[in-house]
Amino acid sequence: MIVAWTLVSLMVIIFVSDYKYMIIPNKVLLVFGVILLAERIFIPLSPWWDSIAGGVLGFLLLLFIAVISKGGMGGGDIKLYSVIGIALGVKLVMLSFFLATLFGAFLGGIGMLIGVVKKGKPIPFGPFIGLGTIIAYFYGNELIKWYFHAVL
Repeated sequence: MIVAWTLVSLMVIIFVSDYKYMIIPNKVLLVFGVILLAERIFIPLSPWWDSIAGGVLGFLLLLFIAVISKGGMGGGDIKLYSVIGIALGVKLVMLSFFLATLFGAFLGGIGMLIGVVKKGKPIPFGPFIGLGTIIAYFYGNELIKWYFHAVL
């Protein structure tokens, strides 16, 4: 439960700071990264290395997108997904990213249709990352089981 409180606290801070100021503060990521890493040492995922692999995967996935989109993804988002990966592990960090992208595309599309979001103007991805991460943390394993049951 302590990991959940830490993760939710981080996501609330990220939601507000990215939505209001379009920035994800490095100091916040550093503090929460250290806290979540310590929590995962004492409350490990199974297997034990899943947190490390999740952090690396989260970082590399967003870095890849930043490179191919020529800066369409901010550095704060990249570092944030590294911290999220430590908390969630490989499987759930992938689900978190999928959900964040899905919510961002859907709500961004609606925003463009109603004229709130302008084409070519940046929109904060942090709120969508927060939403995807919270859903993945609390419901991720059930969503994955449901998906594979429905598909297979």
